[in-house]
Amino acid sequence: MSGTTTAAVGLRRRAAGAGANRWVVLVVLCVSLLLVAVDATVLHVAVPAVTEDLRPGAIELLWIVDTYPLVCASLLILFGTLGDKVGRRRILLLGYALFGVASALAAFAGTAEVLIVARALLGVGGAMIMPATLSILRQVFPDRRERALAIGIWSAVAAVGAAVGPLLGGFLLEHFWWGSVFLVNIPLMLVSLPVGRLLLPESKGAGDGPWDVVGALMAAAGLFGAVFGVKRLGGGEAGPLTVLPLAAGAVLLVMFVRRQRRRSHPLVDLRMFGRPPFSTSVGCIVLAMLALVGLELIAAQYLQLVLGLSPLETGLRLLPLTFAAMAAGLAGARLLRRFGPRRMVCGGFVLTAAAVLTLTAMGESDNTGLLLCGFLLLGFGLETTLFAAYESMLSEAPPEQAGGAAAIGETSYQLGAGIGIALLGSVMNAAYAPGLSSVPGVPASASAAAGHSLGEAYEVAGRLGGPAGAALRATARDCFVHGLHVTLLVSAGLLLLGAVMALRLPRTMQCESAPVELPAPREVAPSRVSV
Repeated sequence: MSGTTTAAVGLRRRAAGAGANRWVVLVVLCVSLLLVAVDATVLHVAVPAVTEDLRPGAIELLWIVDTYPLVCASLLILFGTLGDKVGRRRILLLGYALFGVASALAAFAGTAEVLIVARALLGVGGAMIMPATLSILRQVFPDRRERALAIGIWSAVAAVGAAVGPLLGGFLLEHFWWGSVFLVNIPLMLVSLPVGRLLLPESKGAGDGPWDVVGALMAAAGLFGAVFGVKRLGGGEAGPLTVLPLAAGAVLLVMFVRRQRRRSHPLVDLRMFGRPPFSTSVGCIVLAMLALVGLELIAAQYLQLVLGLSPLETGLRLLPLTFAAMAAGLAGARLLRRFGPRRMVCGGFVLTAAAVLTLTAMGESDNTGLLLCGFLLLGFGLETTLFAAYESMLSEAPPEQAGGAAAIGETSYQLGAGIGIALLGSVMNAAYAPGLSSVPGVPASASAAAGHSLGEAYEVAGRLGGPAGAALRATARDCFVHGLHVTLLVSAGLLLLGAVMALRLPRTMQCESAPVELPAPREVAPSRVSV
C-alpha cells in the first residue's frame, strides 16, 4: 500500500473516530446536566428533615431553598462569557470540582449558615456547568441536523433530572439522613472530572480584546437583584426588600446593556438580538417557562389541597408531564427537520394552550383521565416549544459567542420561571381572595388570613371548627378552583401570544450554515494528557 493511500485511510479512521467521540462527549455533557437539574429540586422533599435537624429561622430556611437557583441564575452570563474567553472545557471542569466540594460541605453542614454557604457554592458550580454544556455541544456538533438531535437528547435529560430530583430525595430520606441527597453528587463528579478531562474538547471564542470584568460583575449584580425581586413578588412580598433590589437590578442591567453597546469588544454581542430568530427564540423561552413553572406550582397545590393527594401521589400524577417532555425532546430533531422552527414553536404553543384549556374542566372531584390527558399534552407541547427555541437560538449565535448565547438562554429560562411564579401567583390570589371576604359566621380577621392561601384557609377553618369552619373550608376550596380556572385562561392567552411571536422564526430549518471548525485533536503524550 502506498504512503498516500495509507495516509488517506488514516485520515478516514480519525474522522470516523471523531464522529463517534461526539456522541461520547454528549453523554458526558448530559451527565453534567442531570446533576445540576436534580440538585435544583432534590432538596424540596428534604426541607422538613433539614428544619427538624438544623432548626433554621424562617429567613434562613428561605435562603437554604432559594440560594442555589438565585446564585446560579445571577452568574450564568459571567461564567458563560468567561468560558468563551479562557476555555469552555476549563470552566466546566472547575465547575465539576466546585460542585463536588460544595456537595460534601452541604451533606455534613452542622448549621443553617454552613448549609446556605454550601448551597451558594453549588449555585456557582451550576452556573459554570450549565452554559458550558450547551456551548461545547454547539462546538462539537457543527452540522445542524446532528446538533438538533443532540439538543433533543440534552433537553430530554433535563426533563428527567427535574422529575427524578424529588423521587430520588424521597427514596434517600426513607433510608438515610437528609445530607444523603447531596452526597449522591460526589461519586458522579469523581467519575465526570477525569472522564471530562480526557474526552471533552477545549474551545474558545475569538479571543479579541480583554474580558470585561466590570461588565461581568455588573450583569451578575443586576441579575441577582432582578431574580431576587421577582422571587419575592412570587411569594406575595411587595415591600421595600422586594422593590429596592428589583429596581437596583433593573438599573444595573440597563447600565450593562449601554456599556456593552459602547465597547469595541463587548462581553455579550448585543447585535445577536438584532437577528429576529435569536431574539424571538429568547422571548419564546421566557414565555414557555412562565407558563410551565406557574402551572406546575398551582397544579401541585390543587392535587394536594383540593383532591387530598399525598406528596408522593402528587409527584406520580405529574410524571406523565415529564414522560411527554422526554418524548418531545427525543422526537424534536425529526419534527424540526419536517416542520421547521416556525411551525414547530407555533404548534408547541398552540398545543400547550389547548392542554391548558382542557384543564379548565378540573373541579373539586378527581378526574384521572382528564388530568392524564392534560398533563401529557402540556408536557409534549412545552418541550416542543423549548426544544425548537433553544435550537434556533444556538444556531443563530456565532460559534465564538456560544458561551454567551447559552448563558442568555439559561438566564431567560430562570427569569421566565421566576416571572411565571410571580405573575400567575398574583392572578391566582386576585381571583381567590375576594370570595372569602364574606363567609357567614367567619370573623373578618379569619377571612383575611384565609385569603392568603388555601393551606392557610384550611388551618383557620380547623381552628374555628363547627359550621363556620366547615363553611370556610368549602368556600375556600370553591374559590381556589375558580382562581385556578382564571389562571389557566390567562396562561392560555400568554401561550397564544407566544404562538404569534413565533411567526418571526424562519419557516424552514437552514442546514447549510457556515462551517464551524471542530477543536483540534488533543495530543496525548506518553506520560500525561495535555490540558
